[in-house]
Amino acid sequence: MENLYPTIRNTVRAVIIKNGRVLLQKKLDEHQGIRYTLPGGAQETGETLEEALQRECLEEIATRVLPDKVVHISDYFKHKQLPEPHTRHQLEILFRCRVPDSYVPQNGSKPDKHQIAIEWIAINELSQHKLSPDFLSDVLPKLATG
Repeated sequence: MENLYPTIRNTVRAVIIKNGRVLLQKKLDEHQGIRYTLPGGAQETGETLEEALQRECLEEIATRVLPDKVVHISDYFKHKQLPEPHTRHQLEILFRCRVPDSYVPQNGSKPDKHQIAIEWIAINELSQHKLSPDFLSDVLPKLATG
């Protein structure tokens, strides 16, 4: 594999499903157009998985989450263009979480670079949207049905 970074990046993601909808980040960039991702991100050195999950959710969706359990683990190779073309091996750890009942979708204080909004998307409408990474198209409907 060309230009493979020598380390594996652990990432944590919050799967927040409520009333048949999943909470997703809406992102827009010139290369991929509009796509949707789960809130979350990279675990930092010295941080537990749950600490990383809380930090990322505060930064991206402006709330702490109530994590339940790990519901999916997947690894994949993410191709990136900047600062130079390379491939990063990522381990994605998905936690089922809840948000406070009063939560209103909004960007947090440090949204992702291409993040433009936070939206509730109906599970039965996910196929109409581009999800990233691709495996979410299969995983999220299954998680919604238990």
